[in-house]
Amino acid sequence: MKKFLISTAMVASMAGGASAETVGVSMALFDDNFLTVLRNGMIDQADDMENVDIQVEDAQNDVAKQLDQINNFVASGVDAIIVNPVDTSATEAMTNAAAQANVPLVYVNRMPINVDALPENQAFVASDERESGTLQTKEICDIFAEQGTDPARVYVMMGELSNQAAVQRTQDIHDVVENGECAVELQFLDEQTANWMRDEAQNLMTNWISTGEPFDGLISNNDEMALGAIQAMKASGIDMDEVVVGGIDATQDALQAMSAGDLDVTVFQDAAGQGSGALEAALKLANGEEVEQKVWVPFQLVTPENMDQFATEN
Repeated sequence: MKKFLISTAMVASMAGGASAETVGVSMALFDDNFLTVLRNGMIDQADDMENVDIQVEDAQNDVAKQLDQINNFVASGVDAIIVNPVDTSATEAMTNAAAQANVPLVYVNRMPINVDALPENQAFVASDERESGTLQTKEICDIFAEQGTDPARVYVMMGELSNQAAVQRTQDIHDVVENGECAVELQFLDEQTANWMRDEAQNLMTNWISTGEPFDGLISNNDEMALGAIQAMKASGIDMDEVVVGGIDATQDALQAMSAGDLDVTVFQDAAGQGSGALEAALKLANGEEVEQKVWVPFQLVTPENMDQFATEN
């Protein structure tokens, strides 16, 4: 299977040829800022197209519920299915359910474990997670180097461990160090999951602070956890100028925190581009057209210097 890059502009230009009418969409969780933008990207794209109806369901982070939604979509006769998987290691059953009914299926944002064995009428649209944590960590290393903080003592906050993105983003951090791409020595004090959630991250960061262990920064798998950690630091009286904090996604809340001087680094993941790209792929597959099975929407580094470019994106 080949890979190629697709931009939001390219996605929009493909809108004319799709003729499928109904697409069932199962989202892992509605109560997630980034996934809300992704979901709205699909809805907005469908609103701009004629004779396209999408039915969006919330799996509420329940694998069994999501599989039921796939089966219900099949039974209702949808022309294609889009899935943002709850658990990326549990996607084979969903692939099989759609394949047995010969209904095209597109995974979006989270890489399914069976991505390299998808049937011809299934695809995956996302951003390459090997870029995300790499861009983030290199920039954090450069900030430490500019500050003269060497070695730098950091905590790592991980997303859901059942999620491929969390695994890859964490691996990216260590790969940067192991490949000699960090300008300073990073010393990892601890790595724990906060499940992508702001409140869990606040509690985790509070626990770390309570140990009294001095630290220089936090590398978080997403912005929501970074924001929760920032809340905990500020509540504990930590001067945010004295720590380096990085997230991923470039959400609106994250950019506000960056503008306030609390967040130092994030990485733009094009949520709307992924959503509209997934819809376009699903419609093409429903029409019997060929679609690349891995569609990559590029990540972009966001710092205080260029954050204005992303002010209205996610």
